[in-house]
Amino acid sequence: MGCGCSKLSACCWSSDQNGSIPEADNVENEDKGEVDDLPAFREYSIEALKMATSGFAMENIVSEHGEKATNVVYRGKLENQKRIAVKRFNKSAWPDTRQFLEEAKAVGQLRNHRLVNLLGCCCEGDERLLVAEFMPNDTLAKHLFHWEAQPMKWAMRLRVALHLAEALEYCTSKGRSLYHDLNAYRIIFDDEGNPRLSCFGLMKNSRDGKSYSTNLAFTPPEYLKTGRVTPESVMYSFGTLLLDLLSGKHIPPSHALDLIRARNFQLLIDSCLEGQFSNDDGTELVRLASRCLQNEPRERPNPKSLVAALIPLQRDTEVPSHELMGILHGVDAVTLSLLGEACLRMDLTAIHDVLEKLGYKDDEGAATELSFQMWTNQMQETLTSKKKGDVAFRLKDFRAAIECYSQFIDVRTMASPTVYARRSLSYLMNDMPQKALNDAVQAQVISPIWHIASYLQTAALHALGKEDEAQAALREASGLESKKNATS
Repeated sequence: MGCGCSKLSACCWSSDQNGSIPEADNVENEDKGEVDDLPAFREYSIEALKMATSGFAMENIVSEHGEKATNVVYRGKLENQKRIAVKRFNKSAWPDTRQFLEEAKAVGQLRNHRLVNLLGCCCEGDERLLVAEFMPNDTLAKHLFHWEAQPMKWAMRLRVALHLAEALEYCTSKGRSLYHDLNAYRIIFDDEGNPRLSCFGLMKNSRDGKSYSTNLAFTPPEYLKTGRVTPESVMYSFGTLLLDLLSGKHIPPSHALDLIRARNFQLLIDSCLEGQFSNDDGTELVRLASRCLQNEPRERPNPKSLVAALIPLQRDTEVPSHELMGILHGVDAVTLSLLGEACLRMDLTAIHDVLEKLGYKDDEGAATELSFQMWTNQMQETLTSKKKGDVAFRLKDFRAAIECYSQFIDVRTMASPTVYARRSLSYLMNDMPQKALNDAVQAQVISPIWHIASYLQTAALHALGKEDEAQAALREASGLESKKNATS
């Protein structure tokens, strides 16, 4: 029973601040969350990852500090349309090829639904890259510190804490108890709105073992002395994340502990959470954070005991995460334009009308390049092929359009996303969906944020019967179109 007060206060605080956390030995845990539908870890070529990320285009950077980050993370898409995140290390990291491959392959053996799983790596020349699942719904830092629509609910914060503890317990059970720089940017939300722990933190940022990129005020006290991460260090970082969840801010642990010792809980707990939790639940989470932040490493709990302590605290377990998070899901997540609706219902005639009206407006810089090279006979012939293709496309003679556009593309004098888009639709009109998909992908490689390319991928994937991939392409296209409209 709680004490009945409306906010956490001194009377809610257990006098046994160092009381033990129940061990999880007797906790049912039949479902270890292992994932068996992911492909085996593999090595990718640098060319495949360049293609997937449109040449590591700046528009595809998703890491916190953009292109200025030490190691940059890009969104990408493989040939099979699987969306990926690609971490590209700086050139001086991991000079030992064998060491990098051994580390990556070891992490790549992990497969769990609480992790953003590592799918592969690339190790060519001085390039070192990791390939992981792509999570579309931002980081915990974004939802906790920089929210726009609504603050994260108490039930969801408890779920984040449990899922994170379960991820660490799984990794520990597989012999990977070290996690580097655990923070709110390492927790990312998947399509369903569930929090996942990034696999990138299971590897060092380089062979030198430097692990903490955040402010040293948040690092475990023993790290400042030894420069080494231990399993107990990870528990300290887990404690800082519990503080994040409690306060909705990034509070230095020393300040938070001062507030806890002074029983000044009102300054620690996020005011947005008022009325959402019982005093007992709030007290228990404060106590867990305090235990994780013990100065003496051996006094901190382990992941198994954290899971045992967090399971009884869970609330609204029947409510899907995307509802708790306020994340639009499935069809509701997409606001369709006329072009989007045409792709969804495979109205190729309507798509043709859009492409015909659009013309070459989105071929930025193409006109300048063409006029500069007009004097060459080869370019004149190429332009003629393109013009003939445009006439055939307008007249809906799609076989002729394919032939003429192919002559233009084969010369390789310039890359036109619009020509690829038009040939893609022409292939669809002739029941050649795989070739249509290839051209739509190529259009996106040339122009990474062009929504038309993603819409055409949607139509081609529908024609190929790949409905899940088509829905993902449709969401991407709608998002790109919304961004374009917002800036135009």
